[in-house]
Amino acid sequence: MKPSKVEIYDTTLRDGAQAEGINFSLADKLRIAERLDQFGVHYIEGGWPGSNPKDMEFFQQAAKRRWKHAQIASFGFTRKKGVAVEADPQVRMLLDAKTPVVTIVGKTWLLHVTEVLRVKPEENLGMIGDTIRYLKDQGKIVVYDAEHSFDGFKDEPEYALATWQAAEKAGADVICLCETNGGALPSEVSRIVTFAKGKLNARLGIHTHNDCGFGVANGIAALEAGADHIQGTINGYGERTGNCNLTSVIPTVHFKMGRLGVPVKSLPKLKELSEFVDEIANVRHDTRQPWVGQTAFAHKGGIHVHAIERVARSYEHIVPEAVGNHRRVLVSDMSGRTNILLKAAELGFKLTPEAPEARAITTRVKDLESAGYEYEAAEASLALLIRSVLDQNPELLFTVDSYHVSMRGNGASSVCEATVKVRVGKQVHHTVAEGDGPVNALDGALRTALAKSFPTLKKITLTDYKVRILDGVAGTAAKTRVLIQSTDGKREWGTVGVSENIITASLQALVDSMEYALLEH
Repeated sequence: MKPSKVEIYDTTLRDGAQAEGINFSLADKLRIAERLDQFGVHYIEGGWPGSNPKDMEFFQQAAKRRWKHAQIASFGFTRKKGVAVEADPQVRMLLDAKTPVVTIVGKTWLLHVTEVLRVKPEENLGMIGDTIRYLKDQGKIVVYDAEHSFDGFKDEPEYALATWQAAEKAGADVICLCETNGGALPSEVSRIVTFAKGKLNARLGIHTHNDCGFGVANGIAALEAGADHIQGTINGYGERTGNCNLTSVIPTVHFKMGRLGVPVKSLPKLKELSEFVDEIANVRHDTRQPWVGQTAFAHKGGIHVHAIERVARSYEHIVPEAVGNHRRVLVSDMSGRTNILLKAAELGFKLTPEAPEARAITTRVKDLESAGYEYEAAEASLALLIRSVLDQNPELLFTVDSYHVSMRGNGASSVCEATVKVRVGKQVHHTVAEGDGPVNALDGALRTALAKSFPTLKKITLTDYKVRILDGVAGTAAKTRVLIQSTDGKREWGTVGVSENIITASLQALVDSMEYALLEH
């Protein structure tokens, strides 16, 4: 038998855009829609044409394009109370959007019917039926979003069922049960979807929110109970704490449930899709996301690393590359020798398990991390450390003889100035630079000095700078750890420095960054 199909309905452009801090331009929405179509989702909900001109413009632009896989859906409400459906301006806007699919949201919870809409229960049923029937008569595929299905069912199961049956009788192609408040347990979702499956002939869908952290779990529970259509957003964007995260649902449907969702060839592009949408939304990618996050297949504990080196699936539920991710071995004070061997190989060094250098590197890392160093995000500094152990007397490309940082001016007009004296062989470069702050000035002076002998360093830029106080009780005398991220435009690397003096710690990280850039050039 062929695996059963699950329809993936993406609402990033509508529900996702309701998240705090998310604001898509028209160009953003079109770019995301094109990428989702290429990836192979079945439906892309473009927005609500009755809410703003930008959404209507999106639908006008979308109507001019050819979509390979997805069908574009517009979103709206059932007709207003006391208004004939053909005379409702909001329904007319849905038709003007010229989408093949229209998604209509209606009330399931009697509390909302009587207290929010303030209509009689029978009229609400009429509003649902009239709107769906009218849209079907216009040749539309209709998805009915039954809002507050689970709260409504728990309060008044007979009325909740009546609303679903009204949608089915009117010809809805999918009845999507919405867990709008995000407060139901997976067991409740499973029970109610199972009940609906037994009472309805129409296809069932599920739309969940993440208020209790159950967005994905509730979506999967509904699929297991008989739904075959699931709505969500890329990276879980959405109002309050977000919606069901499709970057978790999509691989779960394929790898864990054995069902057909997006095309199999798209799955290795999942991490790329996740990062693309974050980039368009101007949101920092969540490194701890399941499946697609940077740490999803990162191993730190020595026992874990030793095990995956022998049998990877002992600590990895899938092959990381299957979703476009990759394994990462972290080195820290929790590391064993296997961590060091694998990390050294990843960084381009050859070590054997029996090599005394492997033990020496492990000991050195543990000692330095106990002193405040941290190498998980500073792999360039780790590479330099390994090199120093393997080569007892590594050739120094340069040394910093002295440096000085000062501030002149007063108040808002003050300027930081850094002086650096660098020795490269027999040459000495003495440079002064100004900057927005002491570290910016120090970075400028160091790179300017070194660029006289190493012109390639002109391309290096500092992209991130993080400071952590390691001993809060020591006050201003506390030890400080500085992490720096650098790039040459093609690759990025991290370095670390530790000192009671924040400028000294920053200089350590900057020197490591420049040295690593020169070695890797």
